[in-house]
Amino acid sequence: MGYTAGDELPPLDVRVTRNRLVRYAGASLDFNPIHWNERFAKEVGLPDVIAHGMLTMALAGRLVTDWLGDPGRLVEYSCRFTRPVVVPDDDEGALVQFTGKVGEVREDGTARVDITAKFDGKTVLGKAVAVVR
Repeated sequence: MGYTAGDELPPLDVRVTRNRLVRYAGASLDFNPIHWNERFAKEVGLPDVIAHGMLTMALAGRLVTDWLGDPGRLVEYSCRFTRPVVVPDDDEGALVQFTGKVGEVREDGTARVDITAKFDGKTVLGKAVAVVR
């Protein structure tokens, strides 16, 4: 697969539900009550239960690996957590929208992919960057 700066990845929309949070907690062993207990989340100043930052990061990574077709071609990946994804207690959950664009093609054959993750119209990951081969 050849890369060109400016290439856009197919967008990915994911609904994050409380069910998904419970499953992720079990897989990651992250049972922090801010991810499942509304009362506790509000007591510590959050608007409601929030998604695990690492779950949001993993979903953004899926945008890239789905595009690559081979997760082994993802060389590097990093981001900052800038805003929480608030997950309501309903069947719809929180809609998180992921987009990506090739920002740079390097001489060594790798490319930098800049990822955007938005919830409720606001960016939730900062400096989300993947390096692919």
